[in-house]
Amino acid sequence: MTSIIILPGIGGSGEAHWQTLWEKEDPKMQRFRPTSWDEPDLADWISALERSVAAAPKPPILVAHSLACLLVAHWQQASTLTVAGAFLVAVPDPQAAAFPNEAQSFANPPTEALRFPSLIVASADDPYGPLDYARGRARQWQSRLVEIGARGHINGESGLGDWPEGLILLTSFAAECARMAQPKR
Repeated sequence: MTSIIILPGIGGSGEAHWQTLWEKEDPKMQRFRPTSWDEPDLADWISALERSVAAAPKPPILVAHSLACLLVAHWQQASTLTVAGAFLVAVPDPQAAAFPNEAQSFANPPTEALRFPSLIVASADDPYGPLDYARGRARQWQSRLVEIGARGHINGESGLGDWPEGLILLTSFAAECARMAQPKR
């Protein structure tokens, strides 16, 4: 599989989060490093993502959770760097009452198609991003959408452990991205 940049949301995906568990198991997965996980600043997070993508040996796959999904949409507008694709898990609705006040700079993400392949993974009972919101974003961003049933916010509290089903989805998505990157004959 290609290199992967792990993009946690607020709080940085703790020890029980599948992103952290995947990163510990696979040296090809590297976490981006914004200044603060708890006081997210869009400009800082965009800069941190830009540095991570620029340092990757080849176009990476972005594996984003929650707030970082909105980061990816903002970053792709501000950057000219290439990524293989974006695996977007639990896209939050910035207009929802549950959206954190400290993340308001991430609100109003772009609504046009992302400039690379993308897959949104959504839960039927996500308190931060209802299915209808995920479906709407998938249409706007021209992302493929996978609905995985009632899995909460698809985070450490969801009891997913190392989320083997998610890793299967990511592996399949990475293979699709690799096929799409092949020159046409």
